[in-house]
Amino acid sequence: MSGRWGLMVHWIPPGPARETGEYITDLDRAVDAFDVAQFLEQFAATGADWLIFTIGQNTTYYCSPNSVMDRLTGPGHCSKRDLILEIAQGINQLGKRFIAYLPAEIKAPVALHESFAWNPADQNEFERRYTAFIREYAVRLGPLLHGWWYDGCYNWKAFRQAMRHWEWWCEASRAGNPDAAIAFNDGSYCCNLEKPITPLQDYLSGEIWQLHGDRIVCGNPDEIKVTYVLPESQFVPGTNCQWHGLLPIDCPWGYNHPADGPMPLPKYTDADLFSFARQCLAVGGGLTFNVGIYQEGHMPRATLDQLARLRVALQQ
Repeated sequence: MSGRWGLMVHWIPPGPARETGEYITDLDRAVDAFDVAQFLEQFAATGADWLIFTIGQNTTYYCSPNSVMDRLTGPGHCSKRDLILEIAQGINQLGKRFIAYLPAEIKAPVALHESFAWNPADQNEFERRYTAFIREYAVRLGPLLHGWWYDGCYNWKAFRQAMRHWEWWCEASRAGNPDAAIAFNDGSYCCNLEKPITPLQDYLSGEIWQLHGDRIVCGNPDEIKVTYVLPESQFVPGTNCQWHGLLPIDCPWGYNHPADGPMPLPKYTDADLFSFARQCLAVGGGLTFNVGIYQEGHMPRATLDQLARLRVALQQ
């Protein structure tokens, strides 16, 4: 990731809002309608070096088959079409890297609690079952899968950070590719946290709430006095963890479910966004820009146009 940048999209099944037409609520119909060819064409045009793509989060639906999920919960939670595999194959054919997204918890989707043994008093069995779920994806994708970005690694009462067996997660995540890079997200800059959760993670999750000019807003202004920061080096100080920042540049993490107004336009001026990117990449940091996506599988034109200008600016 050193000195490079990528994209992330939050296509959480059965998908975000559509640009046109009636929203599809059926899992398989929604996944089947995703236009992979157009999505890959748009991704390639940005010049991004990697893609972080969501397998699923909080809806109880996942856009890729998984026999562990079927065994534990019964059929209907995973799509028949393997959208994740198709996108990973396409990204690799472009000579780029594919990173999978999953939450590291299931606090919100209560329908999964019993089958995955969610138990705030003792999460050991949950970790065993959930990492088996992860392992199946890691094995199937094999060398097509270059990394993971795990969300929801917070220090909740329901899941004390110190109790997690991060080695289980790492072993399952690398079951198909021993070189897969891993990040665990505890809110990072959104929560005034600038260090990796564990020495076992390879790159900082780097979740950023927003920029102030061309600086990262570190902390929540509703809770603390925020600071404005930039990375100082390739590695998080005092660690061997690659510095990485993740910034939404149009809609904040995902388009509306279902449709409620147009996709937001880019949030930042070219001057601020490009200055921020240059400074991060110049010290060896890595950046991922979260971009809005429609249920049909394409990204908004205004954001793509800004990324095209960014690509040119970084080559100058």
